[in-house]
Amino acid sequence: MSELFAPAAVSVSELNALAKNLLEQNLFGLWVAGEVSNLTRAASGHYYFSLKDQRAQVRCALFKGAAAKLAAPLKEGDHIELSGKISIYEARGEFQITVSEVRLKGLGRLYEAYEKLKAQLQAEGVFAAERKRPLPAHPRVIGIVTSTAAAALRDVVSTLKRRAPEIPVIVYPAPVQGAGSEMQIAQAVQTASERAEADVLIVCRGGGSIEDLWAFNEEVVVRAIEACTIPVVSGVGHETDFTLADFVADMRAPTPTAAAELVSPNRAESLQKLRQLETQLKNVLQQRYYDASQRFDWLTRQLRHPQQKLDEQKLSVAAVQQSLRFAMQNHHRFNSQQLAQQRQKLAHLRPGVTHAANELAAFQTALKQGWQALFTQRCRQLEKQAALLEAVSPQQILERGFSVVKNSRGQVVRSAHLLKQGQKLHIVFADGETDVRVTREQAQPDLFDYS
Repeated sequence: MSELFAPAAVSVSELNALAKNLLEQNLFGLWVAGEVSNLTRAASGHYYFSLKDQRAQVRCALFKGAAAKLAAPLKEGDHIELSGKISIYEARGEFQITVSEVRLKGLGRLYEAYEKLKAQLQAEGVFAAERKRPLPAHPRVIGIVTSTAAAALRDVVSTLKRRAPEIPVIVYPAPVQGAGSEMQIAQAVQTASERAEADVLIVCRGGGSIEDLWAFNEEVVVRAIEACTIPVVSGVGHETDFTLADFVADMRAPTPTAAAELVSPNRAESLQKLRQLETQLKNVLQQRYYDASQRFDWLTRQLRHPQQKLDEQKLSVAAVQQSLRFAMQNHHRFNSQQLAQQRQKLAHLRPGVTHAANELAAFQTALKQGWQALFTQRCRQLEKQAALLEAVSPQQILERGFSVVKNSRGQVVRSAHLLKQGQKLHIVFADGETDVRVTREQAQPDLFDYS
């Protein structure tokens, strides 16, 4: 009987589905801490790993979209904290976490924040090499942003005093660690930029832990250095310490002392160079003096009395005048001879025109006679043609009793059959013209009526 009232069995799929719903509805918004183990990265970009502690472990899946948000790729052994959907992978009945966010534990959080801000600023071009400015070779004033109680200030000042004691130093005090120190550092940098008293600015502090140096990783400090109108040298920590202030500064120095050396000219080297330049200048001036003395001596020897030079120029002018006179005489004599020769040649080559003139006169007489004969002949021919033309003239025909009959369109009527009753005609006679009208339909044997 008891078996009849026993509850029905559920399938494995149903059990896993119930467990999945139970977990997802009650375990959400949790952060789970542990160590990364059995890490695998698929070709698709997804991560699969176990998160373990000393007594247990849980399977985790970090898909490509969430993995892209990581400041740095996951590594085996990383101690992390993660959040995501806690559920069961029904196909295998495995308890797992589908990860949505990851953060490093302890100091790892600072490193993660450092990497995220660094990536953001780098993407904006804040660290770009092309925006960095060169340091002035000979600054008139050097500014320092640091704590007045820091050993770094003493190191920087002693270095500047040794290398360039003639350059004045302005300190813009600010605490370099502790709560709110980043705001005061940024304000000191901004003050130095606004006052524009210095030609170059050192931002420095001594070494320490990552927490001690953290103020120089804050975005407000980085933005202040970026906006500073004065070239900035960062000398934060030791040589192995790197902060975001180092990346944004126009130049990074491994230590505060090195920063002081970068911004200041070496006095001993400058003096040595000055002595070398002094020696070179002295040698150049001495050589120029020697050259000028020799030239002066040479010019002194070349100098003569003006009367002597005038006498020489008179002799030279007289010689040139005599040469010019001889040249002109020779030239005139030569041209005269050439002219005489050309006249003789021209006389021999002149053509005789008497015979040609006689022939021309004969031709003119013959032409006149021929033209007269031709004119007489053409007049006779014209008279004959005029008489012939008069004989065949239509007017002569009309004089003999003929007339010309035309219709109203001015066309000559050549046949009586073309005439119609009542048609108007125009008749031309030898001594005039008149209009008539046809009175019969058939043509008459005699077209003209003289009665």
